[in-house]
Amino acid sequence: MAFGFRSATAAGRRLFLKSTLASALPLAMGSSSIAKAQATRRTYVLVHGAWHGGWCWQPVRERLEALGHRVLTPTLTGLADRSHLLSDRIVLQTHIDDIVNLYQWEDLTNVVLVGHSYGGWPVSGALERVHDRTTAVVFVDAFVPESGQAGRDLTSPGIRKILDESLAKGEIARPAPDASVFNLANPKDVPWLNERMTPQPNGVAVAPIQLRGGREKVARKIYVRGTRYANSSFDGYLAQARQTPDWQAHAVDCGHHVMLDQSEGLTKILTEA
Repeated sequence: MAFGFRSATAAGRRLFLKSTLASALPLAMGSSSIAKAQATRRTYVLVHGAWHGGWCWQPVRERLEALGHRVLTPTLTGLADRSHLLSDRIVLQTHIDDIVNLYQWEDLTNVVLVGHSYGGWPVSGALERVHDRTTAVVFVDAFVPESGQAGRDLTSPGIRKILDESLAKGEIARPAPDASVFNLANPKDVPWLNERMTPQPNGVAVAPIQLRGGREKVARKIYVRGTRYANSSFDGYLAQARQTPDWQAHAVDCGHHVMLDQSEGLTKILTEA
């Protein structure tokens, strides 16, 4: 898939956001608020979904960094800026190891770990090994799998059909759908996403995940649902989070890409996490 660059309009919008936040936040916060923010500086690890890369978190990353937080947005193996590593050897465990190794080599502790969409799978797996270094976990319109489930089991019928056809052909990855399916609030984000999305490794959706309760050991668990994106699994996770005492639930009026449609609102949820 050809890799394009964002449109001038989108680039200008992101640059304007960054410069505006950098100049306006100190004035708006005041010296006492700045001191408080510095005292509560956190580390965020934001994990993207299928066909994406760390680039999709840019609006939220810039907002969090402007507040003084440390933000890491890793790209999972075989995608985006790591698409040159795409191979038939990439499985779910590969992406789990991507996150665990980031914790290890960056010596991360007290992390707010965030997963979007497919990102809920490797995030859940990684928590088996890094739950003691994680303060909160946030699932943003994401899968919250149970042990023994595989990606193919929970995906929508349309995506499952594409996956099965790709596997039958012996392909190692499947192309991204048109970004319009994500029901983005800003139509200008559709071509921007289409230019940047890369094929998703098929191997990550085949093997069942093995969980032993690491996710449940994290003190704070949060589910954020983009209500304008139709997905029965995500609706179920939201309902379950609302009924579970150690979970928080947020329904956000936007499409699947909460980090783009509601970057300010999502940033607020994350800072309160």
